[in-house]
Amino acid sequence: MDLGIKDRSALVCASSKGLGRGCAMALAREGVNVTLVARGAEALEKTAAEIRAATGVTVMTVAADIVTAAGRAAALAACPQPDILVNNAGGPPPGDFRNSLRDDWLAALDANMLAPIELIKATVDHMIARKFGRIVNITSGAVKMPIDVLGLSTSARLGLTGFVAGLSRKTVAHNVTINNLLPGFHDTDRVKSVVGGQARQRGISYEQALAERIATIPAGRIGDAEDFGAACAWLCSAQAGFITGQNWLIDGGAYSGTF
Repeated sequence: MDLGIKDRSALVCASSKGLGRGCAMALAREGVNVTLVARGAEALEKTAAEIRAATGVTVMTVAADIVTAAGRAAALAACPQPDILVNNAGGPPPGDFRNSLRDDWLAALDANMLAPIELIKATVDHMIARKFGRIVNITSGAVKMPIDVLGLSTSARLGLTGFVAGLSRKTVAHNVTINNLLPGFHDTDRVKSVVGGQARQRGISYEQALAERIATIPAGRIGDAEDFGAACAWLCSAQAGFITGQNWLIDGGAYSGTF
């Protein structure tokens, strides 16, 4: 299927590795010119080179922390009016909420709620004026099925989810959609950190903890960043203009509820 987004521009946050990289690659394969943002310059340039070689699209890079005002300014200077915005930022470390200080909560809100809202605010009106825009926020499966040790992350991401629920119903009339992708258990550095923390807490090996988690997934495997990226690309397609304010859970069937 031709997704109808060739020659569009996309700003993809936290895209040097993991799910962000998967989204950037999938969009580039559809002919979208991408601006990659990440903190680590070396990994960022490596990913950019791989995307250029695989797709031939224009790839720009911004080595910056998207959570900071300076980082967002740098990203928007490189790509001031993207047709597509993919919001993504690493979550705070897992742990018992009893050990979390006020500053920990504020940092979580900055990273997983306020930073994406600021980027939406900076780009959505340009999208509305052009009558095309796709905003995808990478949140977490914990938004739908909370995990106690991810309280900081889940709370902040739920705040973003609530914000998007309201705004997305206003923008869709202008062919600007806003949706959330909720990853489950995927092969990322973040998941490795969470599993490692759980293993240490329980006094078992990382391999045992990993196997136990995979056993809870009906698909029988860990998630793949390329599969995830393909879902993102489709949500950004010309054909997806009637989908907005949704939370797409990509978890291999781990969530057993009906809604």
